[in-house]
Amino acid sequence: MAGAITHGRPAAAEGRQGGPLIVTEDAELLDDLLRLCAAAGARPEVHHGIPERRGSWESAPLVLVGDDAARRVRGATRRRGVVLVGRDQDDSGVWRRAVEIGADHVLMLPDGEQWLVDRIADVAEGVGRPALTVGVIGGRGGAGASTLACALAVTSAREGRRTLLVDADPLGGGLDVLLGGEAAEGLRWPAFAASRGRVGGGALEESLPELHALRVLSWDRGDSVTVPPQAVRAVLAAARRRGGAVVVDLPRRIDEGVAEALAQLDVGLLVVPAELRAVAAAKRVASAVGMVLRDLRVVVRGPGTPGLDDREVGRLLGLPLVGEVPVEPPMPDGGVPPGGAARGPLGRFCAAFWERALTEAGGV
Repeated sequence: MAGAITHGRPAAAEGRQGGPLIVTEDAELLDDLLRLCAAAGARPEVHHGIPERRGSWESAPLVLVGDDAARRVRGATRRRGVVLVGRDQDDSGVWRRAVEIGADHVLMLPDGEQWLVDRIADVAEGVGRPALTVGVIGGRGGAGASTLACALAVTSAREGRRTLLVDADPLGGGLDVLLGGEAAEGLRWPAFAASRGRVGGGALEESLPELHALRVLSWDRGDSVTVPPQAVRAVLAAARRRGGAVVVDLPRRIDEGVAEALAQLDVGLLVVPAELRAVAAAKRVASAVGMVLRDLRVVVRGPGTPGLDDREVGRLLGLPLVGEVPVEPPMPDGGVPPGGAARGPLGRFCAAFWERALTEAGGV
């Protein structure tokens, strides 16, 4: 059980990093709190009462006060981010003690463990503006969505942004292959299939292959082609918490896992060749995607059928037009990745997209 008393934003949300301050003499409760801190990847500071060190109480990003210690911290400076932790679900007096110490929340173990792990992980990582998250999906097979997704990620990383590229299409052949990094060390999707609840953003980033100054979550060469929706949700949420930019390459089929990915996007790009059949196929894809994603825009890949330019494709689909994505000739083995040439047409297109998208988002 976890209950809120006030609605003030906790100190952790201001972007400071560090472990929580634990105040308790209850050995059993302390063991539990240390275990939860370890699960969240945080190193706490432990005291039996108000810390003697000046400023320690005030500067801690989160304070966990055991119910046994509530009386001892009554005189402490009032601050945000204080959680009163107990075990007795039937103790009505806990709410009075929480008010006396100025706690934001009352939490009872073991019911509130997952909530507390998430909160501790927030302060350990530092929570700021989430990543601008862009999904790319093909209007039909072979539309060039994976190429555009890679180019957007490569361009974002080149501009100095923390960037994570997510391959959400298990049948697409692997974005690590497209980037020339199929042998790169790091985890792939099957390693996260059992993820539940919260995944640490820093741990996720460090575990993935690094290619062209960005992190890539792709598929391995095994037989696994599914990841439970809960794992997709947990992994993408972790990626977004780190800020910067996340680019997701999506399949055209919409299952539960893809729906979880769509729900976390800020904007989706539907890549459509300027051909009548492609437009017809893209209309069906757009209809399915639009049930989950509010902001879906069209990117037209030319050259197309005479009389069917990018504006007409946008009109037929009833979607906002981003523009016509240029086609670059494939690079030979060992060449630069899609979008790797900053002055190439694809690189310039992606740079212009990020500039507009970041302006709309208020800067990331």
